[in-house]
Amino acid sequence: MKGLTAKEEEIMGFFWEKGPLFVKEMLAFYEEPKPHFNTLSTIVRGLEEKGFLAHKTYGNTYQYYAVVNRDDFSKGTLKKVISKYFNNSYLSAVSSLVREEDISLDDLKQLIAEVEKGTK
Repeated sequence: MKGLTAKEEEIMGFFWEKGPLFVKEMLAFYEEPKPHFNTLSTIVRGLEEKGFLAHKTYGNTYQYYAVVNRDDFSKGTLKKVISKYFNNSYLSAVSSLVREEDISLDDLKQLIAEVEKGTK
């Protein structure tokens, strides 16, 4: 699965939250100054080319919908981060979180307990 730019991820968020959308509907989600219709349309077509969106045709317009769900995208993104920055070691990633105090030892113990409970 290819990565997304910040703008692409923002737009995918609209599809994940709202469901199928026409590009013109997306303009309502932005404050002034709103992006130009053609700009959004180009980004949406790019997302379709990357395999994140597909469309249904209605006359001469398209309604786009997500074909990759948020959970699958999140899992893929996490795997890429673990691979790129932690040499494919989930242990190193968690260890880094604990060292940087982004996760407390109590939280880590709770996570371990939940995982153990879920595997029984």
